[in-house]
Amino acid sequence: MKKILLMGNPNVGKSVIFTRLTGVKVIASNYPGTTVEFCKGCIGSGVTKVDVIDAPGTYSLEPGSPAEKVAVALLEKAIEEKDTIIVNIIDATNLERNLNLTLQLLKKNIPLVVALNLWDEAKHIGISIDAEALQSILGIPVVPTVAITGEGIKELVTHLANAKTGEYHYVDEERWHEVGRIVNKVQIIKHKHHTIGERLGDLTIHPWTGIPIAVASLFFLFFVIRFIGEGLITYITDPFFDSLWAPVMMRISMLLGSDSLLHKIIIGQLIDGSIDFGESFGILTTGLYVPFGAVLPYILAFYFVLSVLEDSGYLPRLAILLDNALHAIGLHGMAIVPMFLACGCNVPGVMATRILETKRERFIAATLMSISIPCVAQTAMIFGLLGKYGARGLLPVFVTLFVVWLITGNLLRLLVRGESPEIFTEIPAYRLPHFLTLMKKIWMRIYSFLREAVPFVLLGVLIVNLLYTLGVVNAAGRAIGPLTTWLFGLPFEAVGALLMGFLRKDLAVGMLAPLGLTMKQLIIASVVLTMSFPCIATFVVLLRELGIAGMIKAGAIMLCATLLVGGTLNLIL
Repeated sequence: MKKILLMGNPNVGKSVIFTRLTGVKVIASNYPGTTVEFCKGCIGSGVTKVDVIDAPGTYSLEPGSPAEKVAVALLEKAIEEKDTIIVNIIDATNLERNLNLTLQLLKKNIPLVVALNLWDEAKHIGISIDAEALQSILGIPVVPTVAITGEGIKELVTHLANAKTGEYHYVDEERWHEVGRIVNKVQIIKHKHHTIGERLGDLTIHPWTGIPIAVASLFFLFFVIRFIGEGLITYITDPFFDSLWAPVMMRISMLLGSDSLLHKIIIGQLIDGSIDFGESFGILTTGLYVPFGAVLPYILAFYFVLSVLEDSGYLPRLAILLDNALHAIGLHGMAIVPMFLACGCNVPGVMATRILETKRERFIAATLMSISIPCVAQTAMIFGLLGKYGARGLLPVFVTLFVVWLITGNLLRLLVRGESPEIFTEIPAYRLPHFLTLMKKIWMRIYSFLREAVPFVLLGVLIVNLLYTLGVVNAAGRAIGPLTTWLFGLPFEAVGALLMGFLRKDLAVGMLAPLGLTMKQLIIASVVLTMSFPCIATFVVLLRELGIAGMIKAGAIMLCATLLVGGTLNLIL
């Protein structure tokens, strides 16, 4: 045995078992389609090292989506190499649906072990499964597990050595009948009255009660994000930078000399003889303050809220509720998942469009989120610039972006050929998030953000300083300055921010701070920066997901929409 391939339906805890087996810090979500690319880790070390591969979730070996095609391809490769054990993770609360894949795997004559996961949840809802009887019928090891707590994982590892090809034979046309016969033999469901929590869960799905609950919940969650983010900035990050970091930077400033090129790159400009972390634009001043001081608090707050929504089981319910509304823009309800992820960062949002079934849906979703959904870092900067004006400053920005999202989506629905199939997803039971798993998930997302964001921010600050020093920004500004001044009503100095938006949108928004723009100009600039070409990281992912032709089409849509909306705002505000 050299490899272990984890296979199972979406939303059965497969990624959590992968983490338990390997210790690899992957993100486990509570809605279908999270694992759209396979992950790889290992058990043991040296000569005993065994690779573990986490395949995308699939309902059968007859693939109907890109993720399922990847899972089947990994299985076929494992069969060819003849050195792989399949661990089939089954949801004990949905035995009948999951056994369909198990019987198909048995037909492949490859060593197999079944992990009967969510064992605790099955007991809670009155489902009793005779694991030994199921093992006897299938002819392969069956191990009950609770991935989120680690129960049964040790036994699962022990039984890997006992993996068998299985001896259960059936006719393909009779597979579902065979599934039914097996379930009748090994499963007993006891009558169980609905708990208060289950009744509340039903209310979140029914349109008449679910939509008001969803609206109220989302408003509350965005309030929580802002409350946590602003609290962290006020009481932790700002005091750290102002009281501890600023004196260090001033000492370095005196050593370098305020007029030197090195000073301009490392420290930036002194504002009234001191460092202003929002305006100085040095690598060690603004370059560090933007990701750590201004953005990280909101990132932490957003990912906390997102992780709770995922692990509690609310996101799939939100998808069901919004299915009809999203069909108006050519998508189905599960598109809310990448849209919501894009509120944190457009990069995972675009990548998550793979859970959508058609190329048309993926193009529409990726284009819409790139054109009208600011990432949480950019949102934080917009709040910083316009928050002092209250609703008068903030509402025009976000209402405009919502209207753009709605109108552009409707136009794309009419212009882009293809179908938008009906939503097909399971709704997991509501669960209290496991604290340690939740914290681990939040940490990994924050680590991923810092790893990707900090280098771009530092590079952006360096490039800004060099471009200004070499006169490139002034030259570009002279070329497009008349257009932005005439069309958007923005001053010549704002051109640099618009140009840098391609590198980092949040950094570009921050560049508007020292320009002394009016409220109208800040609104227009914020909208234009959000709608124009995405940051370079998102651009690269869009190119990979949509291809060159798709990226060119999306770029043309972004450019036309930006010019139209920016000019319109300049006329009506």
